[in-house]
Amino acid sequence: MDRKRTGDAGEQAAAAHLRAAGYAVLAVKYRARTGEVDIVAADGDTLAFVEVKARRSGDYGTPAEAVTRRKQGRIMATALCYVKQHGLYDKPLRFDVVEVLFADGKAKINHIINAFGR
Repeated sequence: MDRKRTGDAGEQAAAAHLRAAGYAVLAVKYRARTGEVDIVAADGDTLAFVEVKARRSGDYGTPAEAVTRRKQGRIMATALCYVKQHGLYDKPLRFDVVEVLFADGKAKINHIINAFGR
């Protein structure tokens, strides 16, 4: 599986996981001039901006370790664009990371709630 297919499969698995957990997926691959947010979801009244990191092995650390401070800044800036575009100024926000590790033909998912931006 190449990197793009791994990433796409990871995003699909993460979105399915979020829906199964009761989230409403509002946008996938939301893009603005500042960057991209993989998934925007509503968890009750809270908007969750979700970065998905998918890997085929843990050889290079956990997937969440790839969400650097610089990447976090881009995600937060893009989240602000989403909020402005949709007039959602009164909604609480948070930033999650969903790690997807593909091993033995299965997707193992770890959802890190409020992963950064505190």
